[in-house]
Amino acid sequence: MSSRGSDIVAHYAIGGLKDRILDGVKRTGVDLAALRPVDLAPVDEFHMGGRAATADVIKLMRLQQNALVLDIGSGLGGVSRYLASECKCRAKGIDLTPEYVEVADMLTDLTGLADRVEFKLGSALDLPWQAEHFDAAVTFHASMNIRDRPRLYAEVARVLRPGASFASYDVLKGPREGMLFPVPWAQTSEESYLVSPSEMVSLLDHAGFDVIHQEDRRNMAVEHHRARLKTATAGRALPPLGLHLLQREDGPQASRNMMVMLEAEQITLQIVIARRR
Repeated sequence: MSSRGSDIVAHYAIGGLKDRILDGVKRTGVDLAALRPVDLAPVDEFHMGGRAATADVIKLMRLQQNALVLDIGSGLGGVSRYLASECKCRAKGIDLTPEYVEVADMLTDLTGLADRVEFKLGSALDLPWQAEHFDAAVTFHASMNIRDRPRLYAEVARVLRPGASFASYDVLKGPREGMLFPVPWAQTSEESYLVSPSEMVSLLDHAGFDVIHQEDRRNMAVEHHRARLKTATAGRALPPLGLHLLQREDGPQASRNMMVMLEAEQITLQIVIARRR
């Protein structure tokens, strides 16, 4: 693994995550023997808008039942399990962080989806599958850590069948300059690689994709973060399951910085749906 990859792993790996999530599930009163993917949504779909955003993005893809979908930067596996449980698809996820892959496997076993969902430890820049292997691909809040975007999208195109859809739900550059750190995906500028919406379209075009839908979700992201920050500062007890289980010590500051930049239009959030030519 490159030093840059090691830095990314170090940013996301916090240790003890499996035990914290299992303890959180028990404190919700949910029986582990009857655990459903929706029960885990507060912690395993850690992108802006959570499970509702997952549903919005996946709906735009119009996936067929039993489609084989690649989940790039799969994290704890929430999106993959949504694809299997709600869309009746099959999903394969890949992530660079060993702890995330370990927890994703555990939660998939507990929810009874191991026959439809599997995860691999690896890099999105060197996907371990043959050409034209997948019917579709998704990435949720993963690209912001990847410098070599041309290689990323070329790899996605390589493993997709012609006509396959690719959904990206990521933070992009806004129309105004300036960045604050830390942010949820990076502690410094050396770990953050954002592109503008127009750059995103150009990168996908060069990789062999036609963009068929592009939707700005900055206003939704602002509302989402305002609600989270309001809850965090209201003095209420934290819920048993939530994104706080994944946060580093600088998590609250990272969330505040993200809120400031969203409101100042220094960053934005977009859904981009593309089709492999």
